[in-house]
Amino acid sequence: MHDLSETPTTGAPRTDTLGDEEALRLRGDFPALHQSVNGHPLVYLDSGATSQKPFVVLDAERRYLETTNAAVHRGAHALAAAATELFEEARARVAAFVGVREDEIVWTSNATEGINLVAYAFSNASAGRGGSAAERFRLGEGDEIVVTEAEHHSNLVPWQELAFRTGATLRFVPVDDEGVITAEAASEVIGERTRVLAFTHVSNVTGAVSPVDEIVRMAHAVGALVVLDACQSAPHLPLDLAALDVDFAVFSGHKMLAPTGIGVLYGRSGLLNAMPPFLTGGSMITTVTMERSEYLPAPQRFEAGTQRVSQAIALADAVRYLQAVGMDRIAAHERALGERLLAGLADIPGVRVLGPLDAARRTGLAAIDVDGVHAHDVGQYLDDRGVAARVGHHCAQPLHRRLGVTASTRASTYLYNTTADVDAFLEGVAGVRSFFGEA
Repeated sequence: MHDLSETPTTGAPRTDTLGDEEALRLRGDFPALHQSVNGHPLVYLDSGATSQKPFVVLDAERRYLETTNAAVHRGAHALAAAATELFEEARARVAAFVGVREDEIVWTSNATEGINLVAYAFSNASAGRGGSAAERFRLGEGDEIVVTEAEHHSNLVPWQELAFRTGATLRFVPVDDEGVITAEAASEVIGERTRVLAFTHVSNVTGAVSPVDEIVRMAHAVGALVVLDACQSAPHLPLDLAALDVDFAVFSGHKMLAPTGIGVLYGRSGLLNAMPPFLTGGSMITTVTMERSEYLPAPQRFEAGTQRVSQAIALADAVRYLQAVGMDRIAAHERALGERLLAGLADIPGVRVLGPLDAARRTGLAAIDVDGVHAHDVGQYLDDRGVAARVGHHCAQPLHRRLGVTASTRASTYLYNTTADVDAFLEGVAGVRSFFGEA
């Protein structure tokens, strides 16, 4: 059995950060990390794309499927009641993790679906659905949707489509030469016509942390609704969505130790209950006749059909695991690893780090461009040495274009990484240019 009382951190002196010794003990909880790749011990530096899963999460999902599997919110029998209780307990735990009420958490398949849910709900409101309660979500000609140049495609393409459907204008906040979103640039774009502002908390390319407080104040001052992409912050930083004062936020379970297929949409209760639904069908209604239907309050009105029950329960155990370790300690550990990454990369000729070079302004990831060598070749060279890093445009083509590159190689750290992992990446990168005849 692997439960939280048996994690390697139990009984260990609690410090402000993890350090290599504790990170190595934690690694013992992650079965996927104990393997070799191409004859080398796996060095996993791709948690920014998807994290590995500890035994407690794998066991939680398996245990539910073996003992409690039933349709939630639908049956009167004991198994259905037990499944429903676990499902809603998971919602409450995730809500507490990000500082909001449990009726403000909507289960989705991933963050992409959450953003699309909001965009399509606004589209339905713009088509007249939702009555007077949905008036504030209606968009049309003359209205503006604002995004930024740093966005993941999942926080850009849905807003492009919403603009196409409604006639609203899509505008963007440009990033500076380091690829950073600044409050000054935002103030030049956010204005009286801004109805929706969508932006990332932490860039998945540069690791830069956005000035959320300042930007949210600007948006709310003109009556705009704020949608925050928290995919790269929820797994890595202490997160209090209520304190950040955003109207909506999304994050994905698979980036924070949970399975794929589960995501979270946060929305203020009053807004969720005023929004017309996106997906419709069973389990989200109160009354259905042949002519019309009435919908349940949020969050159920946005959870049509059979839900991701085992995944939600596993996400709750992932959150429990992260809380036991301590999000502040995880953030400090990754910041130290990020500092080591930046310092080491600065000493390698022909390597450019994308984003700010001050580790205090970013999380523990680094995307690089190696002079004369394509990112995919860099990634293959690293993989041959057992180092797993992400290559490509990371679903952020506009940001790469702004920074003058088509692709980059990204190393992203997490609680189970050590300085030795960082050093393995640095050693690999240092050999790339000579291997390809570019040194």
